[in-house]
Amino acid sequence: MPNFVAYTAVDGVALLTVNNPPVNALSPGVPEALQAGIARAVADDGIAAIVIIGGGRTFIAGADISNLEEAAWEDPSKAIDLHQLLMWIEDVAKPVVMAIHGTALGGGLELAMAGRYRVAVPDAVVGQPEVNLGIIPGAEGTQRLPRLVGVEKALEMCVTGKPIKAPEALAAGLIDEVITGDLAPGAMAFARKAAQGPLAAKTRDRSERLGTAESNTPLFDAARALAAKVRRHQTAPLNAVAAIEAATTLPYEEGCRRERELFVASVSTEQAKALIHAFFAERAATKLKGVPPDLKPQPIERVAVIGAGTMGGGITMACVNAGVPVTITDATQEALDRGLATIRRNYDSSVKRGRLTADAVTKRLDAITTSLDDAALADADLVIEAVFENMALKKQVFARVDAVAKPGAVLATNTSTLDIDAIAAQTQRPESVVGLHFFSPANVMRLVEVVRGAKTSADVLARVMAFGKKLGKVPVTVGNCPGFVGNRMMFPYMYEAQFLVEEGATPEQVDRALTSFGMAMGIFAVDDMAGLDVAYRVRQELQHFTKPGERKPLVADKLNEMGRVGQKAGKGWYLYDDQRKPTPDPEVVALIRSTAREAGIPQRTFSDDEIVERCVYALINEGARILEEGFAERASDIDVIYLNGYGFPAWRGGPMFYADRTGLGRIHGRIVALHRELGERWAPAPLLTALAESGGTFRDRDRRG
Repeated sequence: MPNFVAYTAVDGVALLTVNNPPVNALSPGVPEALQAGIARAVADDGIAAIVIIGGGRTFIAGADISNLEEAAWEDPSKAIDLHQLLMWIEDVAKPVVMAIHGTALGGGLELAMAGRYRVAVPDAVVGQPEVNLGIIPGAEGTQRLPRLVGVEKALEMCVTGKPIKAPEALAAGLIDEVITGDLAPGAMAFARKAAQGPLAAKTRDRSERLGTAESNTPLFDAARALAAKVRRHQTAPLNAVAAIEAATTLPYEEGCRRERELFVASVSTEQAKALIHAFFAERAATKLKGVPPDLKPQPIERVAVIGAGTMGGGITMACVNAGVPVTITDATQEALDRGLATIRRNYDSSVKRGRLTADAVTKRLDAITTSLDDAALADADLVIEAVFENMALKKQVFARVDAVAKPGAVLATNTSTLDIDAIAAQTQRPESVVGLHFFSPANVMRLVEVVRGAKTSADVLARVMAFGKKLGKVPVTVGNCPGFVGNRMMFPYMYEAQFLVEEGATPEQVDRALTSFGMAMGIFAVDDMAGLDVAYRVRQELQHFTKPGERKPLVADKLNEMGRVGQKAGKGWYLYDDQRKPTPDPEVVALIRSTAREAGIPQRTFSDDEIVERCVYALINEGARILEEGFAERASDIDVIYLNGYGFPAWRGGPMFYADRTGLGRIHGRIVALHRELGERWAPAPLLTALAESGGTFRDRDRRG
């Protein structure tokens, strides 16, 4: 049996070190080992106090997520129940000090709150992020947390799921001291001092911060409003509020039972299944076919970015935010100056909002150098081209880069749709060429599609995947086809929305239906934000892939020709005010109707359900085609892309997971009907047909590998 907890006695203090790498999760065996170690210390008269600390890089980071997955899919009662252990720890008559470094999240923090005391290093992070998985704290976090930090802070932490750092936790009353030196000796010194005085009250016995019904009512109302704002359509945050409310109105034991009821209700939901799926999908995306798992890629320590425009500036910020220095090159000094000015404005905005200090911004700006000379690219480990989405221009750039980049440098293009192999062919080292499709704004959006060309080496792939994680991004490897995965799926989704308005819907109705479904933005609002001129250029680049006689949307090109290119022009599908707030434009609706009349397109009304069905099912059908053709390794990779890059609701798990849960037979049957009604663009993907007829799912297909 693994030795999950190491026991050491030092000058009257028992130091219990949890060793369950990599994150010391509360897997089966860990709670039992902790209890055994504490019992040993309690029985030893020579031990005056107990310190529990994490071995390796962190304290207990949380519960075992695989245990939660089992509870969500099979039996909620299988979720680990720590009630008896935590009550027993609280009852120990010697000081129990929880020493926190790294993270103490979810079950890790719930364990820590059962100690009489908590200490932490300055950069430690604590929190109750369970809502990210569609559940609530299940080990009395909603009962102990408000007793330590007060009702308002507990509501904020449990509804948003956002962790806090040690100094904030100290100010809130969640920890008792910040240890600035080595944690173990500092925690043991704290424990010896605690042993000399009366024991602090058990957390469960504290009530001074629980407030009154009168003072708490507006706090609960505000928390529910916050949940509706930041966790739209989700039930777990509301269950967390209800559990914290129980802490303020019920005796402790009854509050714990109420929390357990709400936890079981949460973990049993479709939302929990979807969010837990998303958690595992993100981790599965790092497993690369053809790349040895033990390959240790060379780090990327310096980057060059070609192009100081919107994408180049955002990529530069993403790099320097992660401590990676960047050289930006462009064709003119004016372009460089304009790009740097935009970066400075973005950072100034962060300072005004309190997200960065002036010193932090200065450090980032100092990490950026500029040049008009291609020779400045020679020192970079990674060169990222971020010029306009034009194949001829990108080919020219790569021929120049190939001449100056050092041997072993990775050469990346930030194309969103174009052929990586055609670009790589302009170099003498196609094995070093890869696509890095950042999403705008690149310093904010988490997703990076890593496009693997026909000759991209395993080492290059591993290097850029590691680099993406270093930037705090979610990198997902995709194959080289027009639009890759995300944008290839976006075309049928976007086109179907435009066909719907040509057939009688309005942009406002389509967007409302999609946001009600859970999308972060409606598709017409997205088009306006990205720019109708950008979409037009992409269509021109890819028009040779359009099948003869295939229906094309008619209105978007007309809007582009009219200069209605979206938010930046103040008008596109919508009109925009100075704050870029959209309002429907009767002129656009009139243009849509006249265009439809000229084309002889019949008009009718649509329900919101029909709109969602046509848009989302088009997305799913194309996803199935991509998966079958091998341009995505897993259906879950497609889900990760759409959750992190396209605003698909996480609580639905991504388009392919949503398809599974809706029923592939049902979706296939509807697509067959749409194929008969609307033509060849709705031909069912063969993989979707096969899975529907066999009763399979995309999830099962992934698991079979």
